[in-house]
Amino acid sequence: MNNSHKKRDFLGFSHLDAGKIIELFDFSLFIKKQRREISDTDYKPVNGKTVAMIFNKPSLRTRVSFEIGIHELGGYAMNLDGRSIGVNSREAVEDIAQLLSRYNDAIVARLHDHHVIEALAEHASIPVINALTDLSHPCQILADAFTLYEKGLWHDNIKVVFVGDGNNVANSWIELAGILPFHFVLACPEDHLPDMDLLNNARKNASSTIEIVHDPMEAAEGADVLYTDVWTSMGQEEEAEKRLETFRNYQINSGMLRKASPSAVVMHCMPAHRGQEITAEVMDGPQSIILDEAENRLHVQKAVLVKLLNHDEYRKFHLTHRLQNVARKLNS
Repeated sequence: MNNSHKKRDFLGFSHLDAGKIIELFDFSLFIKKQRREISDTDYKPVNGKTVAMIFNKPSLRTRVSFEIGIHELGGYAMNLDGRSIGVNSREAVEDIAQLLSRYNDAIVARLHDHHVIEALAEHASIPVINALTDLSHPCQILADAFTLYEKGLWHDNIKVVFVGDGNNVANSWIELAGILPFHFVLACPEDHLPDMDLLNNARKNASSTIEIVHDPMEAAEGADVLYTDVWTSMGQEEEAEKRLETFRNYQINSGMLRKASPSAVVMHCMPAHRGQEITAEVMDGPQSIILDEAENRLHVQKAVLVKLLNHDEYRKFHLTHRLQNVARKLNS
């Protein structure tokens, strides 16, 4: 099923540079505009393609946004329960990867162990997309940063403050900071740090300022973005009571929001536990862009799918886009 072009995967940001990320953002704007302005029969850049979606973890936004996105692009999404197919238990990862490559044009996988998705990508001859692992969540952070870009809020000195656990979402913010310049602050307890390898690589590669602090109110001072995630992620339920105590001072509430810039926005990758990591007042308040970022998962993931499955279409858009920019400059 794979085409003749070189296989590309999206497991994280390590193979992208700042220019390629901005290109993805611009194409996401185009994709979003297509959905709003033209008939859904008019733009099908992955027409006839099939995508196998493996879900080892529960999902709402990821499953719905990918399934609808694939359909809207002209493709077909096949949902596979990871426990039923037995990834790395009933069947070896390399066998699953090679078999699905015979049937499909891409694999979207939402897994626990990051090494498993790396093995899928290694053995598959078709593109593999990381829809979440315990290490990272790049589709989410791509949508988050795109939301800020779309709203004209993104700039080299934007201060993004993540309040809570140094988890997979925080890891992907850190990985992005190794590529795009901005000011990232993670406010977390001392025993809930992010992945140290990702942090060290990002600091080594970055023109960004990347800080790890333990006082959330200090971190929030002058923030342009306050961001949080649940305190207890999937698979950590036995730690829930202990985590409630550990993170009780890491709640985004009206008091913390007053520490931020007056124009600050509030973000959350969802699902949210209202009254724990964020208050309902802030989540539903005028500075919240939480539903905007959730919607943008759809548009950004569609852009990634086109980039991986129809790179000629993706390149054609950017060539046209550059020529239009040149023409505008010549006529100005």
